[in-house]
Amino acid sequence: MILVLKNFRLVDETTDTRGTVIAEDGIIKQVYPANAEFADAAEKEIDCLLSSTDIVLDGGAANPGNDSNLVLLPAFVDLHAHFREPGFSAKETIESACLAAAAGGYGTVVCMANTKPVTDTIAQAQSVKNRSDILGLIDLYPALSLTKGMEGKELSEITLLKENSIRLLSEDGKDVADEEVFLAAMTEARRIGIPVSCHCDLGGENSATKRAIELGEKTGCRLHIAHVSTKEAAAMIREAKKNNSRLSCEVTPHHIALTEKDAAALGVESFGKVNPPLRTEEDRRALIDAIVDGTVDAIATDHAPHTKADKESGAPGFTGLETAFAVCYSTLVAPGNIGLSKLSSLMSAGPARILGLESGAGGRGRIASGLRADFAIADLAKKWTVNPALFRSRGKNSPFAGMELQGKITVTIHNGRIVFM
Repeated sequence: MILVLKNFRLVDETTDTRGTVIAEDGIIKQVYPANAEFADAAEKEIDCLLSSTDIVLDGGAANPGNDSNLVLLPAFVDLHAHFREPGFSAKETIESACLAAAAGGYGTVVCMANTKPVTDTIAQAQSVKNRSDILGLIDLYPALSLTKGMEGKELSEITLLKENSIRLLSEDGKDVADEEVFLAAMTEARRIGIPVSCHCDLGGENSATKRAIELGEKTGCRLHIAHVSTKEAAAMIREAKKNNSRLSCEVTPHHIALTEKDAAALGVESFGKVNPPLRTEEDRRALIDAIVDGTVDAIATDHAPHTKADKESGAPGFTGLETAFAVCYSTLVAPGNIGLSKLSSLMSAGPARILGLESGAGGRGRIASGLRADFAIADLAKKWTVNPALFRSRGKNSPFAGMELQGKITVTIHNGRIVFM
């Protein structure tokens, strides 16, 4: 099938121009800039290729000329989400989470292993992936836990892994307290070249971040620090990255947009509770500074759906897939902190690189010939009020409920097919 995306503003981490994209069988075939020479070539190519079953979307149809607010972005890549299955289907299912991801502009998501049972075997991870693959809405890469049952005592099946069978390892929600076990897990991760994503919590975020960096350097593994939230942790990572190219980190939309005052208004021990917690305004600004100076490699949602009863009882976490782009655009781009290409890098190309998915067969995260035809179309001028009742996710626990945001995902394309509109 041929997919033609005409007259769009095309934005990725290195490009911001108007043009036309032609994709065939799920792969970007050609990208034509919007000038007279290439426009004619694009039209000839389209005329030769199209049949009655092919799809053409025109980004200039609603707003002719170069002032269209519609922008074509590479679909987003989320390094950190909770899909809750198996074991917690009242909070979320694979199906509802995939629908939510597609509605949020995501084409690739890593789901965490803290399910019931814990995803600590290759077969369990493959079972979750198979369910997602059948739906065809996103590419789902289940993370494998570092230890069996996330008990921190004995390594999981990471010792059996081969290159590319799993894209990320994580004991999310816990730190491995036993240093020997942690080092053994990192050594296995180095063997297969898979990043270890660390939820730094043992003894507090700052001390846990320092410990993870030191152990990562000792083993030479690829270390990824999840949801950085303090100014001290950001500064520590900035310094460590000067001599460690294997270190990366992420921040979440809620930590760059909200503070402890918002948590207090929502209920510190209920609807405002998240781990790590919302911090001070000084911390929030430090995270934005770390984004601006390149310390931060990716923005990840930490999508954590819960039932209303669970949130009232103190379950930590927010639903985030369907608001992530708008929160980041409203917080980072609209006020002028960064440009849209930088946001695309943080939400698409950056996380794709961390997962080893930036090039080759299945490459994604940019708009370039030979890469996957995974796109998100956003209306940058669209202002909308967050109404969790309309979420595809089962989790309605959004800290942004009732807030007006700018920037709305209108279409998501996965593997050359429209999966959300």
